[in-house]
Amino acid sequence: MRKHLLTTVVFGLVVAARATPARADVGLGLFLGEPTGIDLKIGLGNRAGLDLVFGFTRLSSNADGYGHVTYLVTPLVAQGDAVTVPLRVGIGAALFGTRSDLEAAIRAPLEVGFRFRRTPLELYGEIALAFVFVDPASDLELDVQGGGGLRVYF
Repeated sequence: MRKHLLTTVVFGLVVAARATPARADVGLGLFLGEPTGIDLKIGLGNRAGLDLVFGFTRLSSNADGYGHVTYLVTPLVAQGDAVTVPLRVGIGAALFGTRSDLEAAIRAPLEVGFRFRRTPLELYGEIALAFVFVDPASDLELDVQGGGGLRVYF
């Protein structure tokens, strides 16, 4: 009897796990602020993702090139009738500057999104602390980045 019960429970767990697959989306969009650029978010599972931004440090005539990759986790998701509101935190790295003066940073963002249930769109805002390595011989410089964006999911 115990053997049949254990077999039934294991079978039920396997069927339930297959019925709810992990959500792995790909979102493409635009991020405006500091930095400004094309945003690509790759879902790695139900509550994790990789965020890549390629563009400029800011929109001005003397803007430097910019790129970052950030690993995001979603510890909290609020549920509404028309939207879900994910709260994401992450850790990542950024490179920016010119070819002759390239700088690196470690960044830690906090992101809040508004993902619509009926359309594959998400509006989001982000603020990030960036620890910039100005020169290997000097100390770290703290920078605050932030802005808002729009992603279309596929």
